[in-house]
Amino acid sequence: MDKTFRAVWVEEVAPGKFDQRIVQRSVDELPDYPLQLAVSHSSLNYKDALSAFGNRAITRHYPHTPGIDGVGTVVEDRSGTFQPGDALLITGYDLGMNTPGGLAERIAAPAEWALPLPQGLTAREAMILGTAGLTAGLCVEKLLEAGASPGDGEVLVTGATGGVGSIAVALLARLGFRVAAVTGKLESADFLTALGAWKVLDRETLAPFANKAMAKPLWAWAVDTVGGDTLFNVIKSLAYGGGVAACGMAAGAQFQANVFPFILRGVSLLGVDSVELPLERKAEVWQKLAGDWYIGEHLDRIAEDIALEQVPEFLARLHRGQGIGRYVVDMER
Repeated sequence: MDKTFRAVWVEEVAPGKFDQRIVQRSVDELPDYPLQLAVSHSSLNYKDALSAFGNRAITRHYPHTPGIDGVGTVVEDRSGTFQPGDALLITGYDLGMNTPGGLAERIAAPAEWALPLPQGLTAREAMILGTAGLTAGLCVEKLLEAGASPGDGEVLVTGATGGVGSIAVALLARLGFRVAAVTGKLESADFLTALGAWKVLDRETLAPFANKAMAKPLWAWAVDTVGGDTLFNVIKSLAYGGGVAACGMAAGAQFQANVFPFILRGVSLLGVDSVELPLERKAEVWQKLAGDWYIGEHLDRIAEDIALEQVPEFLARLHRGQGIGRYVVDMER
């Protein structure tokens, strides 16, 4: 068994200044968890970028290896849950937050965090989806549970060029919904149209609603990946009985609100969490993503494959808000 492995290493080199580089680490430095995986693929998420640039709400202690996603094969599992060579998937829980994460060739974790790689998905496809795909699937599931139907009208997706947004666009289109994709990157309109977007709108479309208690009802349903005041601008513009699945905070964790959309139009704010979700629920959504909700060729449209050595550059890109789609880290590149 290899005793060393490559990993992304984030270190505070001066107060408030963080450096990201690739280092060699020893397997003896991994946490003493029973499950150890040889990672074949990982992915980049906005949360990883926050961790890499010193957000203490994500990661308390440095040096640290981020990466909230990982796919690999079992090296050992002292819990007896899995066998050496089993292909497993881990997303969320504490991986990449305060536990060394998937942006490394080796990870150690509790067996309770891991799922068998869903049948029908390759390791690469699972990481194109990753936490972003799981979150998008949970958002769509929330809308369906609330009664959403393709005949209701348009479904708005904010932050549509991001990881969650782009997968949500493709998934909703796959299920027959007419998707209005909102983005601050109109140069990516062709990318969103290829994923199935019915129309592509500039994010400034929502700006005029900021000073209104209510807006004209425009969307039957919505998926908001942005948060902040954008979220309530979406709520203001939902049709009667509609709802928005909210899963992000790139634009902020707070927003100005009033009760009118809730008590005059009966709209719903549907919260989505993919981190601490029970493993059984994660497995159910992964089976849908690998089965009836499989988005096929769109996975390649969404994905860009990168090497571990490129991760610091791409984390900086995500941190600047310049990411498009999903970045898959292939440990063999």
